Amino acid sequence: MPLPRRTILHCATADRPLPDVLRRWAETTGLALEESDSLAEIEARVLRGRGALLVVDDDPAHPEREAMVRRLKADSFTAIVPITILSGTHDADRIAAWYAAGADEILTPLFSPVEQRARMNALMVRTERDVGVHPSTRLPGTIEIEREFRRRLDAGAPFAVCYADLDHFKEFNDRYSYYDGDRVIFILSRILHDVVRGIAEEQGFVGHIGGDDFIFVVPLERHPEICTEILAVFDTLVPLQYSEQDRRAGYFFGKDRRGQLHRVPLMTLSIGVVTNANRIFTHPAQVSELATEMKSYAKTLPGSVYVVDRRRGDYELRSGPDGRDARGS
Repeated sequence: MPLPRRTILHCATADRPLPDVLRRWAETTGLALEESDSLAEIEARVLRGRGALLVVDDDPAHPEREAMVRRLKADSFTAIVPITILSGTHDADRIAAWYAAGADEILTPLFSPVEQRARMNALMVRTERDVGVHPSTRLPGTIEIEREFRRRLDAGAPFAVCYADLDHFKEFNDRYSYYDGDRVIFILSRILHDVVRGIAEEQGFVGHIGGDDFIFVVPLERHPEICTEILAVFDTLVPLQYSEQDRRAGYFFGKDRRGQLHRVPLMTLSIGVVTNANRIFTHPAQVSELATEMKSYAKTLPGSVYVVDRRRGDYELRSGPDGRDARGS
């Protein structure tokens, strides 16, 4: 079943249609318009995920509209829907009350039509950016990762997509705590971001799939230097997240699914690398599937490594942090 069209929900007031400037803006952005003066209906539509934007008329005769905005912004599911207030006045106290209720934008008669359109464009850009960011690391999430794949495919320039994943992370979480695990994920996110941006600058992209899975995209010729530096920094910093006893031993004892004790090594980092040097990709899903395959292969190898898909159907190339290469079947 097709997804519902992205819509502007207008919580309207009788005899006050949506201003022409916003109606024309909606048409240019491809958003459909749905209007209702029923708060219950508006809330129901937002809860069904219909609204890409909610516009509320500021009507002093209906103070319950402010309460509706508070309810929507108090719910994490509906809070991501941006809310714009259409005010017929520039009363400072009234505007402050709306912002306190959770409004994202307030349009008043002081703003010219050009400025109103600019404010709405900026609001939508901010919203898409905020929704696409992983909350724990503030890196772009899966939606932005797919968009980045599409941008690279459309550009046609040589690129490398690198899928990074922690080894023995679950065992670390079990021995220490989820708080310590979150700290390790944040440290890894900073390593990836700082190395990629430091070497590739604006040509680099780092995204967070979720958990301990990350994607970074860099120019083809820079990936060996970037991956090598990431592994070196990781292997320097991450052992410091263990107790001195575990760090000195290089392992700790953990229980497997059968309850048997076994040695758990310190965390390492596996990176699967896919490039368009020898392949032609036509869809982001192809890139994602192959990157996942290479990451899975890297995780079968000991230590922190990156594995590059250089196959013309016959082999893969493995590289470690010391820069040495070894071919595997």
